[in-house]
Amino acid sequence: MKLQTPYYLLDENKLLANMLVIDKINKLSGAKCVLALKCFSTWSVFNLMRPYMAGTTSSSLYEAKLGHEEFGGETHAYCVGYSKEDLLEIRKFADKVIFNSISQLETYYELVADKKIGLRVNPGISNSGFDLANPTRKFSRLGILDKNLIAKQLSKIDGLMFHYNCENADFNSFSEQLDYLGETYGEFLFKLNWISLGGGIYFTKAGYPIEAFCNKLKAFSEKYNIQIYLEPGESSITNAGELVTSVVDIVHNEIDIAIVDACIEGHMLDLLIYRLDAKVLEQPDASFKYMVAGRSCLAGDVFGTYKFPDKLKIGDEVRFQDAAGYTMVKKNWFNGLQMPSIVIKKLNGELQLIRQFTYEDFKYSLS
Repeated sequence: MKLQTPYYLLDENKLLANMLVIDKINKLSGAKCVLALKCFSTWSVFNLMRPYMAGTTSSSLYEAKLGHEEFGGETHAYCVGYSKEDLLEIRKFADKVIFNSISQLETYYELVADKKIGLRVNPGISNSGFDLANPTRKFSRLGILDKNLIAKQLSKIDGLMFHYNCENADFNSFSEQLDYLGETYGEFLFKLNWISLGGGIYFTKAGYPIEAFCNKLKAFSEKYNIQIYLEPGESSITNAGELVTSVVDIVHNEIDIAIVDACIEGHMLDLLIYRLDAKVLEQPDASFKYMVAGRSCLAGDVFGTYKFPDKLKIGDEVRFQDAAGYTMVKKNWFNGLQMPSIVIKKLNGELQLIRQFTYEDFKYSLS
């Protein structure tokens, strides 16, 4: 199948590899994994993920509703700030409702009193390479710091949610953090039914000690007689996606610059936010160096600088790796540029075009 670029390509075999890691964690540790929709919400592959994950967790009404309708299983609803209208809708289908603050819990408790209710805790520790993504940064609004306030609400809640990691691939760090949570909040955990450790634990990174990770989770769960939930986002879809583009022009300004038919602000926004280069599979003996840039009017619309085995020419494909997490969920219509289609490479190798976006999509996303 000849596909018109740009498009996001999801590879089911690579996605399945992550699911098999999750399945192993489920079986060895007793933990349950729920997909973090804030990272990945492409529901056309939920049928592949569903057998391996207990459900979904969300950051808004719309995400929660999508998880309930398209993924099924458990639906965990969380939001930094609910409205009454949000909760009137969420209570129709959510299994768990997690509040970010005591004030929200007290305001809306009666609306969702028949649900399993959780509170987000700010444990004061984190593992994040970016202050922007650090949930426990100074003045953080995410979660409750004061243990005394939590203690007063134990009769209303069923569990606690901790989210304090961002791409933490260090098992020793994770182990020390979990010990800290037990030492600090153990008196609460004995009285509750579940704990969520959030996302940001990079257990699908090559070489991660899965068995040790599972043993640690299982021991913690048994000690406190509590169900552990994990909320993998990136670890669910590691290396499963690409953004496939084509070169539309090559210009020279001291260096060779290849312009492709996508843009970083519209199609890989997370890279621009965190000032990271996109990943391209480079060959060690490649010798032709190009800056690869997008075709938006943003001066800094640059994916990165890479070496290629041959000179690039107009029409050549450039594929950006690891383009599933925090990519499709953030795509936008900046400059009115053609939004990448969504393509799935099925388990049997067949390419299936799932969605193309049109001028009408652009027009009616406005007013």
